[in-house]
Amino acid sequence: IPVGIGVVLGIVGVSNLLKWLLARFEKPTLGALLGLLFGAVVGLWPFQQPIEPTVGQHFEGIVLTAEAIAEHYAPQGPNDTCPSAPVSVALALADKIDTLVGFWAIDEKPTGSKDPYALRRAALGVIRLIVENELQLSLFRVFENAKILHSNLVADSLAHRLGEKPGQKPIESLEIDLLDFFADRLKVALRERGVRHDLISAVFAVGGEDDLVRLLARVDALAAFLKTEDGAHLQVAYQRAANIVRIEEKRDKQRYNGAELAIDQLVEEAERSLGMRVFDSEAEAEKALAAENFTAAMAALAKLRKPVDDFFDRVTVNTENPELRVNRLRLLARIGATLDRVADFSKIEG
Repeated sequence: IPVGIGVVLGIVGVSNLLKWLLARFEKPTLGALLGLLFGAVVGLWPFQQPIEPTVGQHFEGIVLTAEAIAEHYAPQGPNDTCPSAPVSVALALADKIDTLVGFWAIDEKPTGSKDPYALRRAALGVIRLIVENELQLSLFRVFENAKILHSNLVADSLAHRLGEKPGQKPIESLEIDLLDFFADRLKVALRERGVRHDLISAVFAVGGEDDLVRLLARVDALAAFLKTEDGAHLQVAYQRAANIVRIEEKRDKQRYNGAELAIDQLVEEAERSLGMRVFDSEAEAEKALAAENFTAAMAALAKLRKPVDDFFDRVTVNTENPELRVNRLRLLARIGATLDRVADFSKIEG
């Protein structure tokens, strides 16, 4: 967010005092008035500038400060206006993330229908701030940095837990645990947009994705792909291949997923074509994913449809030749692994 870090830190410093004041008044608009008054008296903006500001800049800074202080609780619900000014967004994010990490550090999390500290609402607020302002950032690193700021609290909490609750999850997993919590909240947040929860689960299951803007772009590309004829057919083919591999792995007591594919044992034309297409689609999808071009990644997968259909029409997987049978099972497993680079298709319903 392109704002001076000194401004944000200064606002965070005074916001706690204003929370005390705001808690004693019922009218939300009073927050803006208090913020404007406080900003004017303290003169927060000029002290953060490397050069003397003009009167206009001074007034603009005070207004930005007032707005940020007034909006730092927002958004508080799905119908609440989401801040968009950089300073307001920065402060609102800092407030909510600090709250979430702090409560996670002392193991005070929502349980069932109980959420006395409105942590679910705070997470939904973070999601809206990030998504609606299209902020690409690593949530894991944000949580990690916030945990460092809570280092004493985290250490005390860990010592307390190890002493009194030996069976509990260690605090070192705080970031992962919070990401899982955000994944659940994201499904709730997107339900009103008509986004399928299973598609979110499929993308999250790939792992290593904590950028919500990028994740939603992948979900949107996956949803669009599954609406196409190629996508629908490929989903069915994936399930068929996965079922065959799972049954045969159980019977043979060995895994075929991840095993090396023997090119020289692809003897029939249909399996040779599929093998070559799998390798090509893997490379094309990896290149597209690296460039965050998720539509191109789905297009690479779509090219598998015809070779997969031809394979099932013309090739017998459980042939009497044991070497060919094993290699064909490895090929089917490779299809699943290729698709799973983009999303875990096993989590897609229907």
